[in-house]
Amino acid sequence: MSFEDKLKELGIELHSPPSPVANYIPVHQTGNLIYLSGQGPRDKSVNFITGKVGEDITADEAYDLAKNTAINLISVMKSYLGSLDRIEKIVKVLGMVNSTSDFKDHPKVINGCSDFFVEVFGEKGRHARSAVGMGSLPNNMAVEIEIIVEVK
Repeated sequence: MSFEDKLKELGIELHSPPSPVANYIPVHQTGNLIYLSGQGPRDKSVNFITGKVGEDITADEAYDLAKNTAINLISVMKSYLGSLDRIEKIVKVLGMVNSTSDFKDHPKVINGCSDFFVEVFGEKGRHARSAVGMGSLPNNMAVEIEIIVEVK
């Protein structure tokens, strides 16, 4: 089954990724690696979902927002690659959580992204990862995730 068929089976529709909000590109390729700029969770109107985890948002809600962000990252990959079947491996995930200073479950939040990548890409979705807390994120996003992907 192709990765795109797997997404359809899961009821996930990819959308056109939004344009960058500053002077950067959403994807940079060097050799067989693509580096995706940070993405955050967005609603159906493509507005950022905002708030501070541990104050406005629970860890379980933030897990779902990290999954939402994974879908946004997949949309960027699809737009850049043309076909998700060019993906060889999700190499690295850096997940940043906009959280209160006493919040301690950053890995639990970013599991929303990691779990979804494995659900869609199987073993090719397993990756190295960092999950860190931040005092704030751009536009008050609840999470921001950037990834490195090996491609064919």
